[in-house]
Amino acid sequence: MKQSQLFSHTLKEIPRDEVSFNAQLLLKGGFIYKEMAGVYDYLPLGLIVLDNINNIIRSEMNAIGGQEMFLTVLQNPEVWKKSKRWEDKSVDIWFKTKLKNNNELGMGFTHEEPLTVLMKNYIHSYKDLPKFPYQIQTKFRNEIRARSGIMRCREFLMKDLYSFCANQEEHEKFYEIIKKAYYNIFKRCGLGDITYLTFASGGVFSKYSHEFQTLTAFGEDIIYVDKKKKIAVNKEVYNDEVLKNLGLDKNDLIEERAVEVGNIFTLGTKFSQALDLKYTDEKGKSQDVFMGSYGIGPGRVMGTIVETSHDEKGIIWPDAVAPYKVHLLDLRRNQDDRFYSILQKNKIRVIYDDREINAGVKFNDADLMGMPYRLVLSDKLKNKVELKRRDSKDISLYSEKEVVEILKGNYK
Repeated sequence: MKQSQLFSHTLKEIPRDEVSFNAQLLLKGGFIYKEMAGVYDYLPLGLIVLDNINNIIRSEMNAIGGQEMFLTVLQNPEVWKKSKRWEDKSVDIWFKTKLKNNNELGMGFTHEEPLTVLMKNYIHSYKDLPKFPYQIQTKFRNEIRARSGIMRCREFLMKDLYSFCANQEEHEKFYEIIKKAYYNIFKRCGLGDITYLTFASGGVFSKYSHEFQTLTAFGEDIIYVDKKKKIAVNKEVYNDEVLKNLGLDKNDLIEERAVEVGNIFTLGTKFSQALDLKYTDEKGKSQDVFMGSYGIGPGRVMGTIVETSHDEKGIIWPDAVAPYKVHLLDLRRNQDDRFYSILQKNKIRVIYDDREINAGVKFNDADLMGMPYRLVLSDKLKNKVELKRRDSKDISLYSEKEVVEILKGNYK
C-alpha cells in the first residue's frame, strides 16, 4: 500500500465526546469513522486489523472442531417467544423492525434460539453429537448509552460459537478445551499477559460462567485478581463463600479495573427444552441436547489492544494484528519505489509513505498509526536504512539486505 493512494488519512481533531483512548487514536489514525454514537465504520487500515483478529479467532476455533457458518440478522419473533426472550421486559436491548405487511421482526443480538431450531434438522441421534458451529457476524444491541469507543457499540461483530453435546460430561470436556483456545487467541493478539479467566455469575446449569477480562485503567468492570494462579473473580460474585469455593485467599487478590473481551457459558438444556431439540441415545431413549455458548467481540478486542498498547504519540500494534508490519518513510529528495518493491517481493507487509510532505508529518503519522517497524530512507543515510521498532527508542542502521533478513526473522 502506498500512503499517497490511501483515501483515509490521519486527523488533527476528533469528536469532543470521545473520551476513550481507543476511539481517539483509531479515529486520529484513520482506522475508523464515527457514524453516530455506538456505530463506527472500519476504514481500510481498520478493516485489516479487524480481519487479522478474526483470522486468529477463526484458526483457533477451527482447530478445536468449530465449523464456521453465517446466520441471518433478521429474527422470527415466534422462535424467541418460545424461549420467552422476545418481550422487552425480558430483553431490553432488542432492535425491532416491521415488514410492509406490519409483521414484526427482530435484529439478532445473539443466536441461541435460531441456531437451536436450525440444528433440529441435523441432530437426531447420539451419532450426530457433539457439534460446534460458530460464526463471526454482526449483532445489534440497543444499548442505553453507547460508550468506550468500539468497545461498546450498538452494531458490532461477534464470534459466537455454540456447543451441542449429548450430556454434561461431554460438554465439560469441550468447555475446558475452549478455555485453552481462548487463552491462545488473547495471547496471539498481544493480550495474554494481562488477560485473566474470571469467575462470574452462572445460570441454571452452572455455578459460574467465565469471562476473560483484560486489565486496563479504563475498564468498566472491577475484578479481584490472583496473579500467581492466573484467575480472577468479578465483583458481582466476590464474597467469602465464593473465595472458599475457588480456593482463593483474600490476601492474595488485587483489585483491578478490566474490560471483558470474551465469555463462555453453560446453557444446559434451557434452549433445547424450549425449542424441542432432542436426540436418541444408544438405548433408543429421547434426550435433550446439552448446550453451551462462547463469545468474543473482535472489535472489542481491537479496542482493548489500543487501550493497553499505546503511548503519548499513538498506537503500538502487536505484530500479529498490525495492518502492516513495516511503515516505510522515504525522505529523499528523489523518491523511488525500488526498496518498497524489494520488501514486497520478500512478502513483507509494508505501507509506503511516498507523500511529498514535511518529514515531521511523516514521523508523527508513523508513530500515530503504530506499525511494528519504521524504516527511513534519507539522503543523509546514503546506502543505509534506518530501522526502529515502534515499542523501542533504539534506532539502528543496516544495509537493505540486512533489513530484509531482520524483518523475515533470519538475521543473526
